[in-house]
Amino acid sequence: MSENLPSNGRAAASCMIAAMFVVGCIDNFIVFIAETVSIWQFQALRAAIALPLILGLSAFGAGSILPKRFWAVLLRSLFLTISMLFYFGSLAFMPMAQALAGLFTSPIFVLLITAFALGEKIGPIRVIAVSLGFLGILLVLNKGLIDLNIISFLPVFGGVFYALAAVATRQLCEGESTLSLLTMLLVLQFLFGLVALIYLGIAGGDVAPGADGFLTRPWTWSLAAALPWIIIQAVGSILGIGLIFRAYQIGQASYVAVFEYSAFIFGPFFAWLFIGQQIQLLQVAGIVCIAAAGVLIARRTL
Repeated sequence: MSENLPSNGRAAASCMIAAMFVVGCIDNFIVFIAETVSIWQFQALRAAIALPLILGLSAFGAGSILPKRFWAVLLRSLFLTISMLFYFGSLAFMPMAQALAGLFTSPIFVLLITAFALGEKIGPIRVIAVSLGFLGILLVLNKGLIDLNIISFLPVFGGVFYALAAVATRQLCEGESTLSLLTMLLVLQFLFGLVALIYLGIAGGDVAPGADGFLTRPWTWSLAAALPWIIIQAVGSILGIGLIFRAYQIGQASYVAVFEYSAFIFGPFFAWLFIGQQIQLLQVAGIVCIAAAGVLIARRTL
């Protein structure tokens, strides 16, 4: 370890905490967007706003938008696009803390994927971490088995695909620029959104009002209420993702990963501040279990 690593560590931690502050804030705006716009239109419009900003950053020397291995970046972006659909979709139907907890199960699934698909050995500490993480999921869901439904597990599905994206990034996308990864992700989100909107427009049918129609609403021109939030989301996402990448560039991954869990502070705080969401004691215990599992896995992996 170099002598300047502690200062890099502090800088990396600051970047990650700042990223989680931004993400924890802007992701709460999905609640407002879901009232009038579908997840598909949100994804397409956000990408359409963000892509020119990415191109501008590239033009000013921030990095190339062209991937070195197209298929690898495409696969990684496909996993992440699906993950974000599950995560953003869940935000319209459940509290921020619950959605975040589901997404942050990803280190558990990374461990399982690398163990069963890639043949890596896992020790007893990480087995305990997996068990602790799944206990956390049950506590955060805070429902009896009879009350569980597909909506309850949306963010957990997001965590599975986020884990697949993380494995693909580590195994296949080494040396790719931040902008190339981000560009491919935004292009896929735009295409997914566009195709879904075309299908929904052709299929027609009744659409539930408000947030209940977030997954099935076709294109709407009633954008006055949602567009400012979508613009903030687009700009904030670039800032947040840029800070995350920067944190991992200048700090040791196992150290930086711990600070990602500050999202559990900022996300629920802004959810309480903006929309009055409360969090129950059992869910706090579940969040602690998931965070502890993630920290154990991060510290034992690298």
